[in-house]
Amino acid sequence: MTRSRASAKAAGSRLEREVADYLAEHVDDRIDRRVKTGAVDKGDIASLRTRVGNQRVVVECKNYAGQLKVTPWLGEAETERVNDGAVAGIVVAKRAKTQKPGEQIVFMTVADLAALLTGTRPQPTLTTETEPAP
Repeated sequence: MTRSRASAKAAGSRLEREVADYLAEHVDDRIDRRVKTGAVDKGDIASLRTRVGNQRVVVECKNYAGQLKVTPWLGEAETERVNDGAVAGIVVAKRAKTQKPGEQIVFMTVADLAALLTGTRPQPTLTTETEPAP
């Protein structure tokens, strides 16, 4: 059975609700689904903050029936992080064969992980891919 646009949107909304409710129960009861903001998207979950520094964290939820699209999803989370002025952006993706929100998977960059753990976004460093031979 293939998904229609309507069924895909419903599945996405359901995942957003389940993740928001799970985080509200286990992290902070102020966490909820974010009101849609149109062209300047700021993520799917509102009021998630780091424990250190109380900085905003953007969450992009993906309930996708095919292969995971990590690179474009991380790019979307980064755009939303910038739109929101958040310290980190993460992707919560639906795992096959489980409906439990606590068993879904999270993608993030190492910079986002550092931001979550410290409350401060690391400044990018300039490095080369390979060192020239001496």
